[in-house]
Amino acid sequence: MFLISDLCTMLETYLEKEQVEEVYRAYLFGAEAHEGQMRLSGEPYIYHPIAVARILAGLKLDHKTLMAAILHDVIEDTDFAKDQLAKEFDEEVAELVDGVSKLTLIKFESKAEAQAENFQKLMLAMAKDVRVILIKLADRLHNMHTIGIMRPEKQRRIAKETLDIYVPIAHRLGINNIRVELQELGFKALHPQRYKIIKESILKARGNRTEIISKIETSVSERLTNEGIICKVIGREKSLYSIYQKMRSKHLSFSQVFDVYAFRIIVNSVDDCYRAVGIMHNLYKPLPGRFKDYIAIPKNNGYQSLHTVLFGSYGVPIEVQIRTDDMEKVAEAGIAAHWLYKQNDANMARVTANDWLRGILEIQKTSGNSMEFLENVKIDLFPDVVYVFTPTGEIMELPRGATGVDFAYAVHTDIGDSCVAIKIDRHLSPLRTPLETAQTVEIITAPGAKPNPAWLNFVVTGKARTHIRHYLKNLQSDEAISLGRRLLERSLASHALSIEKIPESRTNEFLKSMNINAFENLLQDIGLGNRLPLLVAKQLAARMHPLPLDKISRKKAKHPFAFKRIFSRYAPSWLKQERLKVSPLAIKGTEGVVVNYAKCCRPIPGDSIVGIFNAGKGIVIHIAACSNIQDTKKNPENILELQWEENIAGEFPVEIKIIVSNKKGVLATVASAISGMESNIENVVLNDKDTKFTEMNFLITVKNRKHLANIIRHVRSLDQVKKITRTKG
Repeated sequence: MFLISDLCTMLETYLEKEQVEEVYRAYLFGAEAHEGQMRLSGEPYIYHPIAVARILAGLKLDHKTLMAAILHDVIEDTDFAKDQLAKEFDEEVAELVDGVSKLTLIKFESKAEAQAENFQKLMLAMAKDVRVILIKLADRLHNMHTIGIMRPEKQRRIAKETLDIYVPIAHRLGINNIRVELQELGFKALHPQRYKIIKESILKARGNRTEIISKIETSVSERLTNEGIICKVIGREKSLYSIYQKMRSKHLSFSQVFDVYAFRIIVNSVDDCYRAVGIMHNLYKPLPGRFKDYIAIPKNNGYQSLHTVLFGSYGVPIEVQIRTDDMEKVAEAGIAAHWLYKQNDANMARVTANDWLRGILEIQKTSGNSMEFLENVKIDLFPDVVYVFTPTGEIMELPRGATGVDFAYAVHTDIGDSCVAIKIDRHLSPLRTPLETAQTVEIITAPGAKPNPAWLNFVVTGKARTHIRHYLKNLQSDEAISLGRRLLERSLASHALSIEKIPESRTNEFLKSMNINAFENLLQDIGLGNRLPLLVAKQLAARMHPLPLDKISRKKAKHPFAFKRIFSRYAPSWLKQERLKVSPLAIKGTEGVVVNYAKCCRPIPGDSIVGIFNAGKGIVIHIAACSNIQDTKKNPENILELQWEENIAGEFPVEIKIIVSNKKGVLATVASAISGMESNIENVVLNDKDTKFTEMNFLITVKNRKHLANIIRHVRSLDQVKKITRTKG
């Protein structure tokens, strides 16, 4: 049990005596306020605030943050109010406690809108005083340590919330030790069986590994010392969660991930960092393209280090991080390092975090609602960054995939609003061009230029998206209609049509089918970017030359087997809708358009999907992550965000790959198991992998993802089955 005496002993190592006494006084107040209150574990409630303060003391935070940590539940769980705390201590401590109390009321288990609203409150509280979120992170960490006493379903909810919300915030603020611990505890609570298997696998695989790590440590340390570099070499093991994530994201086996050896080299100066990496490249062969300089160009949370990957003498990859002792402290504590370490590295962590927090406030001011705010901030919480240069040599940091428009808004909102072109390394390039690290970017602006609705199809930063939407929302209605008219006219021209050439009856028929009250509303939707002009033009053009009903009837009577093809080709969309009324559409928003399902990824209900507009084929539905549409995403005007209709009745083809033991009758066993799950087998192809195993590729029909999951679970339980996966492109 960690008591107040233990906490005071920790604090005496870095705080003044008077400050430690103030923390103790806060403890006495909190202990009296929580008198008689118990935690679910049965221990006195005051043990929790002390544990939270201990975590923050490990980061060596200031004494007022520690006082607020001890008092963080007083306002919410006792009869004391904020003004009483301010009178007893001071306004600063009371404000911190009040901020944490308001965050404690936030629950992330509610519906999307409520969750977004709560997330917005969390971000804004952090922007007001970042120490509030530091206390909240420590509070969540101690709660995760004691989560085992809760019901399993509550454990999973809190664990998912921790991984989705609090871990990214800890990462963005650079607090590595808290981030890693939250990840491990969240992973253990959310996926206990996976956690157990990976942990047991690590224990089994440690045998010779410890000896190899020791030998590499000695070899590296001796070489650097001989070259006159004072250093500390630490062999480190990847966390369970990082192993799990890499296995999932890169489809690697445990041995492929665990066979990478990682080392951290701590030296005295920046100059020694660069000397050390040269020595390491001389000692072991470096892998091309794997060197990263985060000292010259720090990460967005202030992290600095040199990273390199080497091919070691034992035939295994070696990941090496080289940094100074000050950089090590910032790498572990992030923005929290500012309160103790006043060197440039700690200040950099604070400056970068504060820049991000100011950006949050700017996004909040121009976001239309909390859902939009949540969407935009989450973009910035999960960045894979690139670093580009302004013409004057200033470094700008942007998420990977950022375009010229994102860069323009990062420079200044007015620059973004008025940009018309960009130069990348002195060459004119389209605004949608994704930027790459080390490029020099120059923005060309024009007086009177305004944001283009099409920019929303390719910008990736929250700031750019927020300001573009803000501008579009403030467009006058007639401006939006005028823009929509121009865009529609341009798309109709490809069908040798114009708005004037389409009879009013046909237009009204279309508006009625789409539940649009007036043609101006349609144009306004197009102008505001809510509808694709290309798709609207095709739907209108299809109504101009329909085959008359009597001609269709004659064709059907004369050529009954050709009727289906003729109907599909010539019938107006409204007639097709009448014919299809018996079965609901599978995809929302595709009324009047031919829909096909891509065979490369074979989407099924429940998959996240997009539609690719293809002249002559209508809309081809792909899984959103399908590798075959990555190039198409560069032309987002042909891409539609789609959703499945609810309560879809029907069967959809899907491919599964099964690795089985080469045993007699295994095909019949597997086929019987699939058929027994109410699925039809449309095709099967066998490929012998070796003398022990065979690969079976089945094309089966399913109702949805849940149906497929049940089939996979059932087939996987067969003794002969070694592996089963869904094939998606």
